[in-house]
Amino acid sequence: MEVILLERVEKLGQMGDTVTVKDGFARNYLLPQNKAMRATVANKAVFEAERARLEAENLERKSEAEAVAAKMDGLKSVLIRSAGESGQLYGSVNSRDIATSVTEAGVAVSRSQIVLDRAIKTLGLHDVIIRLHPEVSATVVINIARSEEEAQTQFETGSIVSSSFDDEDELDVSAEEIFEEEAEVDVEVSEEAEEETAE
Repeated sequence: MEVILLERVEKLGQMGDTVTVKDGFARNYLLPQNKAMRATVANKAVFEAERARLEAENLERKSEAEAVAAKMDGLKSVLIRSAGESGQLYGSVNSRDIATSVTEAGVAVSRSQIVLDRAIKTLGLHDVIIRLHPEVSATVVINIARSEEEAQTQFETGSIVSSSFDDEDELDVSAEEIFEEEAEVDVEVSEEAEEETAE
């Protein structure tokens, strides 16, 4: 299906471009969200007549989005989640969680504006892109931690805080001690066996 784009659509074109897309993409996404209109002779005439108004509206929305992006610059948001000692979350953080967190931090965004390839499943600092307009994006830092104290430490150090490292060192030491004790027992058993065979 041929459509006329009413705004910039990523990987498709700019406002006013006539492009060919699959029927389902046009019917289910572009047309309902007013991102495009069918490329008929009548619609082309309507678009050309309305082009100046559409460009002015787009420019206004873009400037509003740029103002919001400036407000979001340097925004950091904290999410407290349960996680294992290795930093793996019990569950995941998705676009809905991020949208709620950013909105609570003072900037209203919807989950459809969050650009997230896949859910976040680890503790730490994660850069997340928020698309405010087809031509304007902002990046926020999402800090996922087990507690507020851990989140503060992660912001200061920039790395994941884990209390398990000291425990692992202790485990290594105790494992070495166990193997040494087993080796001593094996030596004693073999000496006793030699004494018995000698008798």
